[in-house]
Amino acid sequence: MSWLFGSAFVAFAVALVLALLLVRSARLHVGWSGDLDLDGPQKFHDRPVPRVGGLAVWGGMLAGTLCWVWDQPEHRWCFGVLLVASTPAFLGGLLEDVTKKVRPAMRMGAVVIAALLAAWWLGAILYRTDIPGIETLVSTTLGALAVTVFVVAGVANAINIIDGFNGLASMCAMIMLAGLVVVALQLGDNWIAAAGLLLIGATLGLFTLNYPMGLIFLGDGGSYFLGFMVAELGILLIGRHPDVSPLFPLVLCAYPVVETLFTMYRRKVLRGRPVHAPDGVHLHSLIYRRLVRWALGSRNARLLVRRNSLTAPYLWVACSLSVVPAIIWWDSSAVLAGVLLAYVAGYIALYRRIVRFRTPRWLLRR
Repeated sequence: MSWLFGSAFVAFAVALVLALLLVRSARLHVGWSGDLDLDGPQKFHDRPVPRVGGLAVWGGMLAGTLCWVWDQPEHRWCFGVLLVASTPAFLGGLLEDVTKKVRPAMRMGAVVIAALLAAWWLGAILYRTDIPGIETLVSTTLGALAVTVFVVAGVANAINIIDGFNGLASMCAMIMLAGLVVVALQLGDNWIAAAGLLLIGATLGLFTLNYPMGLIFLGDGGSYFLGFMVAELGILLIGRHPDVSPLFPLVLCAYPVVETLFTMYRRKVLRGRPVHAPDGVHLHSLIYRRLVRWALGSRNARLLVRRNSLTAPYLWVACSLSVVPAIIWWDSSAVLAGVLLAYVAGYIALYRRIVRFRTPRWLLRR
């Protein structure tokens, strides 16, 4: 166990050093690696910022993996294959970070390829869901593979959608990974626990520079990579342990998944727009505009960054509200189904109150 924590520290240190190098050398590459659009509906920074932080996370994970498998060679195949399988998802997002020209369909195609590779090499396929209708679908190999690809692509896209403020997506990913680690350790599944802990270390390395000052962004490459890994580790945990409810990973990822589904409904049904068209009315955007009233109206760059950083903690709590019960009732589909329904109802109720300017006063930050 001490070697595992040492490997996680290596992942953290390498990711931090890589992130520092990217920040310090920004003047050389920010013209192509930076988030140059300062006027979009989800843009809140006042200067171009490198959005290739995924390089630091991926590099930290690679370094931590090499350190871990040196001591645990029996895990070499699993870790190596998982990292290689994740590469299309990571590179698809990274290419968008650099060129700003990769269409959403192409990025999703890269995630689909990554999911198919993991299914082929690691057997990461969902054969259980405990969801009526879908349970029948996954009873066949082709149906199970289709559902698996849909789930992995959905979670990867969900992490990308919530990546709107300093520290939001990266901390939520770490909270979800922590839930996976806790349950994996209870089950004695050391390699899934190790993978989760190494990912937490690598993500924390980037988080140190991403929050609160926003010196570097996770980017599409980083968010797709983290979303892919969270989804795959959840699927593998279900496949390796029949006692784990197949709803456990879904409840674990409730915040980004519910946010994504509600966003699609809002854009397509309520507003008649394409589901991939960006807008500024995500829950995190509304919290920034209507709950975080600290330095409201200021144009000072430092105050704007400070206000940005006050937004993410609201959503960290929202993420934890599903992760904690998922950890407690990881083996009960009935309870987890109830938790998920309650979470959806709570999300919609909070969103409606904020939209209608009826936010509880105790949530306001002045």
